[in-house]
Amino acid sequence: MGFISLSVHEHVGTITIDRPEKRNAMTYAMLTELGQAFAEASGDDAVRAVVVTGVPGAFCAGTDLSDLDATPPEERSRGGLGTSSFQDCPKPVIAAVDGPAVGMGAEFTSLCDVRVASDQARFGWVFVHRGLVADTGAGTWILPRLVGPQAAARLLFAGDIIDAGEAQRIGFVHEVVTSGDVVGRAQELAATFTVGSPFAIRETKRLLYAGLGRDFGAHVADNRAVLERCFASEDHREGVTAFLERRPPAFTGR
Repeated sequence: MGFISLSVHEHVGTITIDRPEKRNAMTYAMLTELGQAFAEASGDDAVRAVVVTGVPGAFCAGTDLSDLDATPPEERSRGGLGTSSFQDCPKPVIAAVDGPAVGMGAEFTSLCDVRVASDQARFGWVFVHRGLVADTGAGTWILPRLVGPQAAARLLFAGDIIDAGEAQRIGFVHEVVTSGDVVGRAQELAATFTVGSPFAIRETKRLLYAGLGRDFGAHVADNRAVLERCFASEDHREGVTAFLERRPPAFTGR
């Protein structure tokens, strides 16, 4: 791959956007690479959590407008602009944000499960200034669920760029650290997500997002069915056995 890489260490996969001369602005070819990296991480049993980041000083400055301008209008919305790469990943995804996360970059951070930002991070849903709506749909679907409709409306209507402190204050960012520590801290956090049962975490993530779009009764019925599968799983048996034997569990994800 050219601008997107995946590395794996102790069950944590780190996907890095590496195009510093363009502040990691995305092209359509890079979106394909990003999807490939997520597919690899999703299908690798050795990976139990994923960190998404950019080279130091930049997360993603949005869509490369020169690439967008050269792409026919009928092809510009193809593939959900990378949304499925994040949403289809059955493992916890943590954003490690250093520098600007603007436009599509802000959307990418919205699609992650948890966000860790450096004190140099900036977030901006600037789409209205380009005559667009939020391009992946995350800004108009998950952002209001994260920060509330009023805060989301301000960010989307004004296209303001906010700093990491403001992003944390409104509940969008989980933690703010110094610039040099952001990837390491995100990886530390990701490591805490690798201790539990991969089977249970996978089902918990699915339930978490499925529950945002349905009534409570339907959700409880799904939750009950998942719990029955958990009771029958190898991970549940291992979790109980390990507790009784007073040892760390050796989960397999089955």
